[in-house]
Amino acid sequence: MNPKFLVLYIIAGTLALGLVIYQAVTTYPALTYSRLGLNAIMSIFFYYLAYKTYHEKKDSELM
Repeated sequence: MNPKFLVLYIIAGTLALGLVIYQAVTTYPALTYSRLGLNAIMSIFFYYLAYKTYHEKKDSELM
């Protein structure tokens, strides 16, 4: 994966996590768990992509 997208993935994951928190706070009495769950999964996915771009193993480093 291309490491130049690391910052983009972190920003997207943080915005998605902020959206989850915003939706939970604004619609507190009648939460829609499916929408919150989808946004949380989207946030986790972007953080996972950021993790994978940062921890890219190179064979030349091991030798």
